[in-house]
Amino acid sequence: MAKTLKIVVVGAGIVGVSTAIWLRRANHDVVLIDKDQPGMAASYGNAGLLAQWAVIPVTTPGLLKTAPKYLLDPDSPLFMRWSYLPKIAPWLFQFMKRANDTDARKTAAALLPILGDSLQQHKSLVQGTRAESRVQESSFSFAYDSRKAFEKDAYGWAIRRECGYVPELIEGRAVQEEEPILGPSINLLAVLKDHGHILHPGLYVAELAQVFEEIGGQIVQAEVTDFDLTGDRIKAVETTKGRFECDRAVVTSGIWSKPLMQKLGLNVPLETERGYHVLFKNPSQLPRNPMMMSSGKFGVTPMGNSLRCAGTVEFGGIHAGPSRAPIALLRKKAAIAFPNLTYSDTEEWMGFRPSTTDSLPLIGELRSTGIFTGFGHQHIGLTAGPKTGRIVAELINNTPPNIDLRPYDPCVSANTMAQRSMVQFAGQRDCFVADGSLRSMPSMISQNRLTAR
Repeated sequence: MAKTLKIVVVGAGIVGVSTAIWLRRANHDVVLIDKDQPGMAASYGNAGLLAQWAVIPVTTPGLLKTAPKYLLDPDSPLFMRWSYLPKIAPWLFQFMKRANDTDARKTAAALLPILGDSLQQHKSLVQGTRAESRVQESSFSFAYDSRKAFEKDAYGWAIRRECGYVPELIEGRAVQEEEPILGPSINLLAVLKDHGHILHPGLYVAELAQVFEEIGGQIVQAEVTDFDLTGDRIKAVETTKGRFECDRAVVTSGIWSKPLMQKLGLNVPLETERGYHVLFKNPSQLPRNPMMMSSGKFGVTPMGNSLRCAGTVEFGGIHAGPSRAPIALLRKKAAIAFPNLTYSDTEEWMGFRPSTTDSLPLIGELRSTGIFTGFGHQHIGLTAGPKTGRIVAELINNTPPNIDLRPYDPCVSANTMAQRSMVQFAGQRDCFVADGSLRSMPSMISQNRLTAR
C-alpha cells in the first residue's frame, strides 16, 4: 500500500476540488485551502459545457489580420480595456506569435487527451455521490445563420474532424424542428453527439467540496501567504490561518496562481480573459441541448429553471470592474437568436479565465520540489478539471497516466523545448514553463527556500 502523505491543495475550483477528491480516495491526508468558498470563482459562472470539442485555440491562422477588426467592431465578442493594453502587450505579442497552422495543430493535439473523455471523467468523479445528478448527457450544436457562415469555419472543423468530431448538419426548417427555441436567423446546426453539460457549475463544485469533506478531507478558508521549502522540498504552506505542514503541495488557483508562483521565483506569463454570462430566470423556452452561437461566440446552456448565455473575451486584468459592452452584446445576440423568449429576471456575472500564451494548462511537478501545478486552462477549466485532478493525483501516487504530459509540463528540459521563445533570468537554473517562455527555478539561498524575483 502506498505511503500516506500530507498534501495541501491551494485553490477550490473544479481543478482543485477534483484533485483533492482523487488524492483523498488514494488515502492521503488532504487539506484544501482557498480564500473564498469552493466554486465561487471562474467555476461559478462558466457556460457549464463539457467542451470535448474545444481543441481549436483562439490563435488560428489569420488572427493577426482579423483581431484589429474584431476589437473595433461593437458586434464582436472580443473586447479590450485600452488602459490595460500597455501591461498586456508583451503577453499578447507571445500569444499572437502562435496564430499559425503549425502551432494551432500542436495545441489541438495537446488538448485532445485532456478533453476527449471529459464526460466519462466527470461521471467517474461523481459516481455514487450527491453531485451525480448535475452531470448531464447531451448533444451539442453550433448554430449558424447560413451555410456560408459554417463554411467560414472550415479550418476549425477540419481539425475537429481529424480529432474525431464529425458534425451532423441540419438545415432550413429542420433547424427549428430540432431546436424550437431558435428564431429564423439560425439556418444551420452542426450537431455533435455524445457530449455533456453541468447543471449550475458553482453548485456542482460546492457539492463536490462536500463530497471531499464526507470522505475525510479538510477545507480551510484562508489566504496563502508563502511556501516553506527546505533542501529543495516543500515542507509547509503558510496561510492567514496558520502553517500547514505537508509532503506535497498542489497549486490550482486559476488566475491567482500567478502571484503564488511569484512566491516561488517563477514569473509565469498568465493573463486573464474576462468572461461574462447572463442568466435568464424562469424562461418561457429552453433549448433541448446546449449550443454555441457562432454570431457572438457564446454558449447557451439549459440549467433547470434558467437559461445561461456565457462567453465573450475581454482583456482588462483582474482589478477593473465589469464592463457593460460584453453584457449588452450577450443580451442583443440572445434576443436575435431567441425572439420569442420571455423570462422573469436576469443575473449578470463576470469572471477570470486563466490563460497562457500557448493555450495549454500547466500540469506537473516543479522540478523535484514536491510542488505540483494544475492551472492555466483558459476556456476549458470545467471540461478538463476532473482529468487534470486525476493526472496530478496519479503523479503524486507515482502512477503516471498513459499520456504524453510534456506539452503541459511546467518545467521541462531545454533540449526538448529549444524551439520555443526564451527569456533568461540571470543566476538561475533554466526551467521552461508550458506557456512557451523560458523560466527558472532560483538557486537556493541561505534561508533554504525559493525566493521571488
